[in-house]
Amino acid sequence: MPAHLRVTFRSTGVLVLLLPALLTACTADQPAPPTTAGSSDPAPAEVDAARDELAALAAAARDRHLTARYTLTGADGPARDVTVTSAADGTWRVDVPGGALGGTADVSLAATADGLFQCGLPSAGRPEAAGCVRLGDRDDAVPRRLDPRVQHPFTDWLEVLTDRRTPLAVSPATAPAGVTGTCYAVETTSASLNPPLDVGIYCYEPDGTPTYVHAALGTLTLAGPPGPGPATAPLAGPVVNAEPLGVEAPEPSDSAGAGTS
Repeated sequence: MPAHLRVTFRSTGVLVLLLPALLTACTADQPAPPTTAGSSDPAPAEVDAARDELAALAAAARDRHLTARYTLTGADGPARDVTVTSAADGTWRVDVPGGALGGTADVSLAATADGLFQCGLPSAGRPEAAGCVRLGDRDDAVPRRLDPRVQHPFTDWLEVLTDRRTPLAVSPATAPAGVTGTCYAVETTSASLNPPLDVGIYCYEPDGTPTYVHAALGTLTLAGPPGPGPATAPLAGPVVNAEPLGVEAPEPSDSAGAGTS
């Protein structure tokens, strides 16, 4: 074989041996293919599902007309029975023992066709007959100094839970012993001096009956089967021209020591 052909074959053989290695090196330098959607974290989907489930239950609670008794514990003072009335015409009333004057006076909050009212109820700390003071229009908020907060889980917080625009994080929660229904842990996801509701645990029956709330206001537990709601929520007494009862205990009077020297 001529010498120049032998050289050509040797060069060709070297290229054949080197080509696979060069191709492997080039392939290794290519970026990795993107991950598929199937490998994404399933946690966000679970959170979204919990948010949707709670919104549906809160919507059912807004349409639920009942009269129910709840045990309030964990707030200041002993356990108390709170009565909730949600009427067919959209009016409501919540009776809160110890809800005013530092826990010494019982009050009832109600929203009727005539407005928003606070009614003082006869109690050991306030033996006067029941009388109601108008606080504003039906959809107005209860002023902070008058607000026992117990009514919120049955009224305006239900609107917050149904509004998907509200910055909330919702996740499934285990129902406490003896509590029926499905429970969810609710947290706010934005810093605010006035959060739209208390973070905590909220539980509902499938028909929208609230069965348990654990939040800053205390713990509300359904105390028995609810009854049907009335056609409209009645006030606890006549409307009177008086000052509403504040949540805090009144300042001690200086007159008690005025006669001493």
